[in-house]
Amino acid sequence: MLIGPQNLTLPVNHVRSRIGSAANAAGRDPATVTLVAVTKTKTAETIRLAATAGVTDFGENYLQEALSKMDNLADLALRWHFIGAIQSNKTRAIAERFDWVHSVDRLSIAKRLSEQRPFHSPPLQVCIQVAVVPEPTKAGALPGALPELAAAVAGLPRLQLRGLMCLPPPQPEAAAQRAVFAQLRGALQDLNARGLKLDTLSMGMSADFESAIAEGATLVRIGTALFGAR
Repeated sequence: MLIGPQNLTLPVNHVRSRIGSAANAAGRDPATVTLVAVTKTKTAETIRLAATAGVTDFGENYLQEALSKMDNLADLALRWHFIGAIQSNKTRAIAERFDWVHSVDRLSIAKRLSEQRPFHSPPLQVCIQVAVVPEPTKAGALPGALPELAAAVAGLPRLQLRGLMCLPPPQPEAAAQRAVFAQLRGALQDLNARGLKLDTLSMGMSADFESAIAEGATLVRIGTALFGAR
């Protein structure tokens, strides 16, 4: 099937059905899994059509592109998630305009987001990105650094640390996918055992989100399955 703006309701409903089936198979309430539509390179018109199809949460990787879309879609009640790498000179706009940030991987960035979050806005919801499978070209805190980093981020005044995020390399089969996602789930459980109260696992994309849901994902970041290949 050709995926395009003219029939966007079909892939949205199909992805939601797959999310529901995966959640039910894991003994979970499908309502505990939020679909975050990844809309980098997609137009504001496409996002508006996705919103018409019932999508409320949108993930963006590139700040300037995202800000333009936000301005064009200001009449809609959408939740915006920043899911890309964060540069220090971009933190102010991210802190001011987004509802969620999934990709915090160092304390210096978290501090800037906290300092630059407007006081009239609710706390910025954040996840720490974890390098469960370390890759030289990708960001992410190492698992061994998580306890200290998470405790520090949780103490910042304008942020609310919600959980963890990962962006692992593609795995060849479902068992391998689940093994990676289980590491992130275990890391979150360890932090909660240390006294934190985290409730969010941002993991799973178009090729592996069912495996992520089986391991406890609460936010799945879906692009290709909704909009087709870029």
